Amino acid sequence: MEREIDVLLIGGGVTSARCARTLRRSGFDGSILLLTEEPMLPYNRPPLSKELLREDLPADLLLAEPASFYERRSVEVVTGVAVVGLDVASRTATLGDGTTIRYGRCLLATGAEPLRLPVPGADRGLPLRTLADAQRLRSLAEQAPAGANVAIVGGGLIGVEVASGLAALGLRPTILERAGSLWGGSLGHELARWAEARLADAGVTVRTGASVTALEAGVAVVGDERIEASITVVGIGVRPRTSLAEGAGLDLGDGIVTDAEQRTSAPRVWAAGDAARTAGRRVEHWHAAREAGERAALSMLGRPVPPVPAPWTFTEVAGTPVDILGAAGDWDEERWLGDGGVLAYRAGDRVVQLAVIDAALDPGRARELVAAGASVAEVEREVAASD
Repeated sequence: MEREIDVLLIGGGVTSARCARTLRRSGFDGSILLLTEEPMLPYNRPPLSKELLREDLPADLLLAEPASFYERRSVEVVTGVAVVGLDVASRTATLGDGTTIRYGRCLLATGAEPLRLPVPGADRGLPLRTLADAQRLRSLAEQAPAGANVAIVGGGLIGVEVASGLAALGLRPTILERAGSLWGGSLGHELARWAEARLADAGVTVRTGASVTALEAGVAVVGDERIEASITVVGIGVRPRTSLAEGAGLDLGDGIVTDAEQRTSAPRVWAAGDAARTAGRRVEHWHAAREAGERAALSMLGRPVPPVPAPWTFTEVAGTPVDILGAAGDWDEERWLGDGGVLAYRAGDRVVQLAVIDAALDPGRARELVAAGASVAEVEREVAASD
């Protein structure tokens, strides 16, 4: 069986949903087909490690777009289907059931998958990437006795968020981070110290320099120490899902390589979201995924595409929202501004990254300041004006 589609969207996350929305809002009236391996409509992943763990959150509230959007905008969605081959020369995609889709334009939004902990017993650790993962973890947490010990392997964004959510349910999480500070040191010492204090107040123990060497039934092993845990969650990062792109011969390099307008090395094929490395950087966060889907749609239509914005990462620490604007990688100084709600990362005379706690400064404005290379003094004035 063969079908012809004007725009084929491969992947069931916010990237594909936003691409479809932007195409329709821009006046595109051709056929759109969205394919996802998961059994439900495209959904947002951030709540999986936050609201969904703390409360009964209806699945409908996770959706990237309301179910009615797809029918109203004539966007066909097929769930539970895998794309097993992509031929960029003939512009065809092959599905697991043998169906061939001939496309005019194609978006690869295949996302990322959790890294596996390279230790004996790794399968005993629970991942958290999909809705099914989150529902399983919440069910186990609800069944666990109050005050039960939980091991969280990895002190990155997912680890801190999951520990925070499980503590709110009355469990006793211990974060086991092999680096010397939370987030692998990527957000510096000041924010890590603030976060450790917040987590301690919420009942979360943070252990840095703790490398897990094995997982056993009810136990996480760190060197010679055996840490009891009724639940073990593993969140040590993800890797981009690039097998489809690799089979198609696309350029790869820590993701599917694209230009600033999300174009891959193959004509009529775009890539966006966690799977893509755009203009030299791969960003694994919701804002980037959503914006990249929008950018890909504009590029498909030959419309002006705005510059790639500064990265924007949203997380929570023991229920307190934290926005990270920019992705400096290196800096000369970390400086708290105002009453301690904004942390500036300075390189030379410019602020290259900001951490904003509990909206002490409007995150959108903070992003603009980072993108503009504002000075510390300029950011200080903005913070003072926002008090």
